[in-house]
Amino acid sequence: MTKQFAARRTVLFAALAFAGSAAFAAAPMVKTQAPGYYRTMLGDFEVTVLNDGTVDLPMDKLLHAKPAKTEAAFKKYFLKAPIETSVNAFLINTGSKLVLIDTGAASAFGPTLGKLITNLKAAGYQPEQVDEIYITHMHPDHASGLAAGDKAAFPNAIVRADKRDADFWLSKVNMKKAPEASKGFFQGAMAAFGPYTNVGKFQPFDGSTELVPGIKASSSFGHTPGHTTYVVESKGQKLVLIGDLMHVQSVQFDDPSVTIDFDTDSKKALAERKAAFADAAKQGYLIGAAHLPFPGLGHLRAAGKGYQYIPVNYTIPR
Repeated sequence: MTKQFAARRTVLFAALAFAGSAAFAAAPMVKTQAPGYYRTMLGDFEVTVLNDGTVDLPMDKLLHAKPAKTEAAFKKYFLKAPIETSVNAFLINTGSKLVLIDTGAASAFGPTLGKLITNLKAAGYQPEQVDEIYITHMHPDHASGLAAGDKAAFPNAIVRADKRDADFWLSKVNMKKAPEASKGFFQGAMAAFGPYTNVGKFQPFDGSTELVPGIKASSSFGHTPGHTTYVVESKGQKLVLIGDLMHVQSVQFDDPSVTIDFDTDSKKALAERKAAFADAAKQGYLIGAAHLPFPGLGHLRAAGKGYQYIPVNYTIPR
């Protein structure tokens, strides 16, 4: 082997070693999540859960429970305050109607929310395809996604909610009387519903009623004056969307008596939660909630004085 060849071989090996080290260099972290939608079938209906994102909430301060008990509940579930809380909405395709239940927060709570439209499109739908929108209640994390600026985010949709919530949250008189810290809730509701009320596309209903075949509104007043759950049924299968009857899985299933600052009437909200949990456990139907960890679907089983929550098994629609 000549000295010249040996030198060339050394240079070649060095180049290969450098290329190899570059090829196996650490990749940068991506730090994004997969699109937030989950699809399942309910009889003949297609149900798509849409995640609007998450928001960190100081549940140790918001829940009405002894701090030590709350902290112990968090630890049991390997959590600590603030709790990263999902905001979910539910898209129901009945075959004849595309119905969206709740719309997320849009920009009302900062950049970690407001992902619903993006996830709706990722799930294969367009905002223009939504026929009807049913709002559980007019808090901003459920209704602000109705609007995109001063325009309707869902231009072809009819929007519906219980008239008690409309009479309360869309009233300038009530807003004027409200504490300063609460005025933003009224302003948010007015901004969200404005693009629909202005053109006659907001149609409030009065109490429990069937809205389209297979979807019923069921009054569950308390969390807000017109808080509503929605019952979806197809071919003997049932899904009850309980809105904000619960906020914190790690606390309120074990102890349904725990209420939260956000309730307008905590006694009524408590009674509705207890009734909803008991019926779901007795009947065995599926429940969905806005603030259950995504995808927010599961069953309840009675467990002592509380309930065990069993999330849905991951499935691929067939």
